[in-house]
Amino acid sequence: MSSSKIHFEVSERKVLLRVIDVLFPVFTLVLIGHFFEFDYFRVTQNSFYWTLVLGFYLLFFGSIFEMYNLQTASNQFQIFKSVVLTSSFTVLFYLLTPFFTPTLPSNRLQILFFFSSIFFSLLAWRYFYIVFLASNRFLKNVLFIGNSKDVDQLIEELSNFNPHYKVVGYIAVDEFPKETKIFKISEEDLEVFIARHFISEIVITSSKHKLTSASLYKKLLRLLENGLVIRKYNQIYEYSTYRLPIHFEDRELYKFFPFSRSNHNKLYVSFSRFFDVFFSILGLFIFILMVPFLWFVNLFINKGSFFYTQERVGKNGIPFTIYKLRTMIQNAETNGAVFSTVNDVRVTPFGKFLRKTRLDEFPQFINVLKGEMAIIGPRPERPIFVEQIAEQIPLYQTRHVIKPGLTGWAQVNYPYGSNLDDSLMKLRYDLFYIKHRSLFLDLNILLKTISTVLFFRGQ
Repeated sequence: MSSSKIHFEVSERKVLLRVIDVLFPVFTLVLIGHFFEFDYFRVTQNSFYWTLVLGFYLLFFGSIFEMYNLQTASNQFQIFKSVVLTSSFTVLFYLLTPFFTPTLPSNRLQILFFFSSIFFSLLAWRYFYIVFLASNRFLKNVLFIGNSKDVDQLIEELSNFNPHYKVVGYIAVDEFPKETKIFKISEEDLEVFIARHFISEIVITSSKHKLTSASLYKKLLRLLENGLVIRKYNQIYEYSTYRLPIHFEDRELYKFFPFSRSNHNKLYVSFSRFFDVFFSILGLFIFILMVPFLWFVNLFINKGSFFYTQERVGKNGIPFTIYKLRTMIQNAETNGAVFSTVNDVRVTPFGKFLRKTRLDEFPQFINVLKGEMAIIGPRPERPIFVEQIAEQIPLYQTRHVIKPGLTGWAQVNYPYGSNLDDSLMKLRYDLFYIKHRSLFLDLNILLKTISTVLFFRGQ
C-alpha cells in the first residue's frame, strides 16, 4: 500500500548529513594519502583517535555554523558559507591541539592538502545532497482525514513548515463537507486511491470530530497493520517545527502533556544549577574585563547611565529585578510601556552593537547567580506585558513553570517579537522546550546561541 519511493524523515536527514560529513572527508584524506605524499593524517589502528577528534570538530563546528539546519542545507549560497567556516575552524583547531592530533607538519603543503581535502569533500557532498537528494527523495505523498472547513488552511500551513509533504487528497469527516481546493475522495475509494498515488502516510487533522464511520475505522486499522503510517496533524507539526501547535483560544494544557521528566529529575536539575553557576562566574569574569572599554564608549556615545534595571516575571510568576546594559535613549518610555520593535528608533547606535553581540545581556549573569534566572529558559517578560498577553493567550502563564533564561529555544529559532502573533509563536517554542527539556536540547540551544552571536543576529 505504501509508496515505493524512498522518503527520509527530518531526523533521518540530519543523521544522514552528520554521518556523511564525517565519513566523506576521512575517506578523501585516506585517498589523498594513498596517491600523494601526504602523511600528516593517517587512519591506523594506533592513531584511530585522530579520526575521532576530527569527527568531533567537524560535527561541533558544523552545528555552530548551521550545517544541520535543513533550510541552510538546501540553499547553495548559505551552505557554501557554512562549509567554508566549518572547514576553516575544524582545520585551525585540529592543528592547534597536537596533544590529541598529529604533530604539526613542517611542510606547509601538508596543511594545504589537509584543508583542501576537508573543504572540497564537504562542498562536493553538500552540493550532491542539494541537487540529488533534497529536491527529490524527501517528498512524501500524504492523505488527510478531517474537517473540510479546516483542510485548506492546514495544508497551506503544512507546506510552509515542511514542503516535503505533498497532500494529494482528503476524506471529509463532517456531515456536509464544503468545497475545498484539495481533491476530496470517498471512503469507498480509500484503498484504491492509496495504492494509485503511492500514499506513504495518512494524517488525521480533526481534533474535534470523531471518525463517525465504523467502516472507515476498520479500513484505517487494516492499513496500519499493513505498515502504513497514520499520525495526528499535531504530531507532525511538533515534530517538523520543534514547537507546540497552540493557538490564541487554547486553554486545555493537558493536550500538550506530558512535560519533560527533566523538570523533576534531581540529577538534571542539580547539573543545570552547577552549569548555571559555573558559566555565570566565567561570564562575569569576562564582563569585568570588558567593563572599562564599554563604560568608556558609553560615556561618550550613549551619554547616560551604563546599567539598566527593570522588573520582570520569574518562575511561578514571582517578579524580580533584571540587570542589563542600557541600549536605549534615556527616558525611552515617557509615554508608557510599549513593545520593543525591530529597528526601534529608541535604540542608540552603541545599543545596536550591544544587542547584536548580546553584550547587553552579560549583567544578567548576576540574576543567574542569585537563582532568579537560568542560562537556558524562556526569556523573562515585564509584568505589564505578561498581563496583556495572558488576556489574549490563556496558556501564556505556563512558561513560568521553570526559571526564565539568558537564552532559550524561542530566542535561537525566532526573530524579535513585537506583537501578539510573535508572542504566540515564541510561546510555542518555549512550551516545546519545557515539554522536551533535556541536556541534549540545552546543548543544542548553546550551539545555536554561539551561532547567533558569531553571525550578529542578536536583536
